[in-house]
Amino acid sequence: MSKVIQPSRRQTLLLIVGILLIATTLRVTFTGAAPLLDSIRADYGLSTAWTGMLTTLPLLAFGLFSPLAAGVARRFGVERSLFAALVLICAGIAVRSLPSATFLYVGTAIIGCGIAMGNVLLPGLIKRDFAGHVARMIGAYSLTMGAAAAIGSVLVVPIAMSGAGWHGALLALMAFPLVALLFWLPQLRQHAPGTVTTSRSLHNKGIWRSALAWQVTLFLGINSLVYYVVIGWLPAILISQGYSEAQAGSLHGLLQLATAVPGLLIPIILHKLKDQRGIAIIVAIMCAISAIGYWLFPQQAVVWTLIFGCGSGATMILGLTFIGLRAGSAHQAAALSGMAQSVGYLLAACGPPVMGKIHDASGDWHIPLIAVAVISLVMAVFGGLAGRAREISS
Repeated sequence: MSKVIQPSRRQTLLLIVGILLIATTLRVTFTGAAPLLDSIRADYGLSTAWTGMLTTLPLLAFGLFSPLAAGVARRFGVERSLFAALVLICAGIAVRSLPSATFLYVGTAIIGCGIAMGNVLLPGLIKRDFAGHVARMIGAYSLTMGAAAAIGSVLVVPIAMSGAGWHGALLALMAFPLVALLFWLPQLRQHAPGTVTTSRSLHNKGIWRSALAWQVTLFLGINSLVYYVVIGWLPAILISQGYSEAQAGSLHGLLQLATAVPGLLIPIILHKLKDQRGIAIIVAIMCAISAIGYWLFPQQAVVWTLIFGCGSGATMILGLTFIGLRAGSAHQAAALSGMAQSVGYLLAACGPPVMGKIHDASGDWHIPLIAVAVISLVMAVFGGLAGRAREISS
């Protein structure tokens, strides 16, 4: 039997820093484009629906590529696979920044594939190497991801206006994965096969016949749909209501920062609850209230941004918690996670282009915002069902 070598404190610290730096790349590299969508649309003469595809393409990649990530990790190792994910993100940013609408979409799709690998593998790595501190690490991971996305959204418009243009602003986002690549290099010495999941969990088809599994999946999936509609179109909505591009970019950043805040609070609250029905319904209703607020009282956009960010961020954390609480075994949890991630992102991919098409047909954002509110209320129903203290039958 081989001796298990415990990592030194320096190695552990480097791993933590590497994980957090990878987390910075998993949102900012595509949501950072949202404050520039009006400029991109005007430059290339795109319709609103085609502009929305810049948000949809990464989501399609998440849904389609996520199931493949675990297999890649088993063959090449988690550390090398995460390195490859960062390389893909860098390559996608470079291609996306080239002066062509075709390259814009191709690069965006490449970025989505890299982020999909990171989305699947990074939480598994945390569970593998920090089993006793999963909640703390996930909280730090969520906070770092949201803070980086907020910084990106705030900076891209000033960078574009400084003379770099939107091409240069998008290229500047490569700083995040490049720094992560540098700090991740020491981890490439780790050659162990990936242990994020197992073949049994990948082929657990019984989970798809469970009503409770679908309730958890739709709670998460509808939140993804609502979140990516708002994150993709919020700058355009605010600009149409009289805000400047810089103001819209700042509020877009505030939204992403607000989604990270519940990561510090929700784990503490959950320990005091017998079930999660009440809190799941409340946070979903927060999303509905904010959507109506953007429509009726746009001058209070800061308030609605904070409410939506906290509601959507809390919903995501609750949904991820439901995966562990509702599953009866580690294998079942892995199967439920794969189901929720694939269905959720594919569902979310429909949102931005559909809402963009509705905007084109109606001429304003009122109907899309009402639709977001109604969909959020449906999410509250599934949250109430998924929040019951039950387990999926094996």
